[in-house]
Amino acid sequence: MMPAVVELEGITKSYAGTTVLHGVGLRVDAGHLDGLVGENGAGKSTLVKVLAGLTPPEGGRVLVDGRAVRLDGPRAALAHGIALVTQEVALVPALTVLENVFLGRWSHRGGWWRPHADRRRLARLLERTGFDLDHDRPVHELSVADQQRVEILRALAAEARVLALDEPTALLTRSETDRLLGLLRRLAASGMGVVLISHRLEEVLSACRTVTVLRDGRHVITAPAAEQTPGSLVRHMVGRPVDVLYPEPAPVAPDAPVALAATGLRGRPPLHVPALEVRAGEIVGLAGLVGSGRSQTLRLLFGADPPAAGRVEVGGRPLRRATPAAAMAAGLAMVPESRKDQGLVLVRSLRENLALASLPDRQRSGVVRRAAETRETGAWIERLDITGADPRGRIAGLSGGNQQKALFGKWLMRRPKVLLVDEPTRGVDVAVKIEIHRLLVELAAGGVAVLMVSSEIEEVLGLAHRVIVMRAGRIAGEFSRGAAGREDVMALAFGGELS
Repeated sequence: MMPAVVELEGITKSYAGTTVLHGVGLRVDAGHLDGLVGENGAGKSTLVKVLAGLTPPEGGRVLVDGRAVRLDGPRAALAHGIALVTQEVALVPALTVLENVFLGRWSHRGGWWRPHADRRRLARLLERTGFDLDHDRPVHELSVADQQRVEILRALAAEARVLALDEPTALLTRSETDRLLGLLRRLAASGMGVVLISHRLEEVLSACRTVTVLRDGRHVITAPAAEQTPGSLVRHMVGRPVDVLYPEPAPVAPDAPVALAATGLRGRPPLHVPALEVRAGEIVGLAGLVGSGRSQTLRLLFGADPPAAGRVEVGGRPLRRATPAAAMAAGLAMVPESRKDQGLVLVRSLRENLALASLPDRQRSGVVRRAAETRETGAWIERLDITGADPRGRIAGLSGGNQQKALFGKWLMRRPKVLLVDEPTRGVDVAVKIEIHRLLVELAAGGVAVLMVSSEIEEVLGLAHRVIVMRAGRIAGEFSRGAAGREDVMALAFGGELS
């Protein structure tokens, strides 16, 4: 067998006395696209950070073309042809596409930059990848998908031979994901070694040659993707059989009261929702394309964005002010789309984050009762199974799945009547996704009204009593449970006719 382009052997790594990698190996071959999967906290991201020189291993070795090397930083890794694209892109927002792609590698003569030469280089890269990007557009104006494309262009400009991507599709639409996977296949076919980390197991199985599974920082299996199924990968990931189907929600009581109602709701044009109702114990899913108005509708209902017009009622009583404080006082809670940007205070502890939304409940004369806070947050940590967590430790140190559970716990500590949820399982592994699905169904069974936005149509169809499809800021149609499939939802979302 020819030497791998890069091979990690027996890699060990610890943080704060906790071992996160136990002698793990990974082989990257030229001309192949391989997958790396595991639960949140399994060690995937740490392993590719070792690969990319972002973190030094404590044991084991890194071989490039069969020779042991020391990767003491990203620059050293890139010198050996290894590049990493993370879920949270590392670009200079104020610089243009051209400047970011060639940052630190500009063409120059006599110390003077030659922008025309770099424009020609970028044109060749765009032709190679099929990307359509404006050379002179600042990166901060680009979509997430286009920012990832800039990261990939930068790796290609550096003549990388190995490209590792950590959850690159987590924030992409289905069509954007398909285009990215197509590019990764082409890059592998051209001789590059590509490693794909993704929680979306179907993507890994459809795109990759082999799949490596990590569990609790240990290597479990590397096998041909063609021999695996989503179910078998989940069993390897969690160490036990897991039911991957959506739990059946309890029927809504015929006399269930309307918990949330909106009439004449208007936001930034063209959003206009004439009428929307969610009953106690009901899960209503909002489906549609990105930009259809789903998330904006939730933000208007919660008062995070001021509505231009409309009336919102909670339990039959109108909200007098369109503010989050008024919505919370009326019994609304909102789990936002981005836990890091909108939901959690990453520099504070798990306990503080859990307690934040319900802080007034444990104050006496302006002083927080710490004993009560510790007791109540501890109960929610146990109920939500936030594993391996120190309540006093920074929440930034938790895995993405545990952070998402904590975000739910922060709002559930208020015991809401209505729960607004935007992308409840984005960026979490299959096991955590199943836990969140069960939690939503349990909350509805207990009488909570749930209004949920998800880009995964299967998730909406699998959990909701009713599915409302939005298109261009309007409600395009509605389906009761079991009355529609993926094709029906997509037809309404795109504006086509139902078959």
